[in-house]
Amino acid sequence: MTERVVGILGGMGPEATVDLYRLIILLTPAKMDQDHIKVLMYSNPKIPDRTSAILRKGEDPLPQLIESAKILEKGGAGIIAMPCNAAHYYLPDIAASVKIPLLNMIEETSEAFRLLSPDAKAVGILAATGTVQSRIYHMVFARAGVKVLVPGKRDQARLHAGIGLVKAGLHDRYTQETFQSIGARLVKEGAKSVILGCTEISLTFNTEHVDYITLNPARILAQAVVDWALGKRQ
Repeated sequence: MTERVVGILGGMGPEATVDLYRLIILLTPAKMDQDHIKVLMYSNPKIPDRTSAILRKGEDPLPQLIESAKILEKGGAGIIAMPCNAAHYYLPDIAASVKIPLLNMIEETSEAFRLLSPDAKAVGILAATGTVQSRIYHMVFARAGVKVLVPGKRDQARLHAGIGLVKAGLHDRYTQETFQSIGARLVKEGAKSVILGCTEISLTFNTEHVDYITLNPARILAQAVVDWALGKRQ
């Protein structure tokens, strides 16, 4: 089999892009350099803010998302992974612009949740406001009969502000505690587990400091990347 090359469409943000690559390396069963996966990474931090665009308050990121996908395709990538939850709102249009497939982090997370909690009827999500308002998680999980619980208006504002602090490198223990306490409230409302639905949240969230189950879409995406690269899936 011809060795498969993975493309990472990154820059949203740069640290989240590096984290996905780190997770891919961590999850690859390698004993030497040559056992690792070939990866093309295109980090384009100039892609306009996805939340602002979804809320009709900012520039459309789709043209630059498509351009980035085409760069990866031309570079030889056989599949594309995009470590940004909100950007998945644009995934159908991006996929239509290239001839190689895009892994869908939202669908991968839904499948992981179904395997983890097959009888669960509700899941909580911590995510950027654009991701919440787009309802991309709601639509995918609804197909499995699972309700997505979101924070209240005040908590969502605090959550989104915390994501901004992570992007700016200004987060601290208080930011981490904010994310974790909002997740705990979702569990009290009936969520079986909580999705860390923004890559910046997963960068600072300490799962050892909470007594509820979390799902990290970035890690789930990384596992899907590894499985595809090793020929375990089409």
